[in-house]
Amino acid sequence: MAFLRGINVGGNSLLPMSELLTICEGAGFKNVRTYIQSGNVLFESGLSETFLVNELQQALLEKKQIELSVMVRTINELEAVISHNPFPNKNNSQVGVMFFADTVPQNLIEGMFCPGREEVVLSGREIFIYYPDGMGRSKLKFPKTSQKGTIRNINTITKLVGLCREM
Repeated sequence: MAFLRGINVGGNSLLPMSELLTICEGAGFKNVRTYIQSGNVLFESGLSETFLVNELQQALLEKKQIELSVMVRTINELEAVISHNPFPNKNNSQVGVMFFADTVPQNLIEGMFCPGREEVVLSGREIFIYYPDGMGRSKLKFPKTSQKGTIRNINTITKLVGLCREM
């Protein structure tokens, strides 16, 4: 499973999912499937995470001239994300998981700006965020970091796990 950061958001980095599917197949991914327009790609591969990320980033640059951050997770890693949700009794559409390529530095949340009621928990390569007033209303800001993350809510992650299991 790959998560692409920043496509089809606010009219930037437009990439139809049919093109993304073709790009992934051209990069050698097997049984490729996309889910919604926000850059979720399901596929099968026995290759390393680093290789997959590099292949997809290079293919996107060559075919679409866009540079994107790509985060890859296995189905087992996604299931662990769901089972380790620190907000299990909250509305799943209000719990976001920000995925990063590498372990998130513990000091990242120390410099965040949180004027609202959001709650944030770091966990390895993910940050769990509870948005009690909804993601769209949040003013939560993390400090600048060289790592770029991308966020999906628990409902989307659960759906992706189900789709992976069907493959």
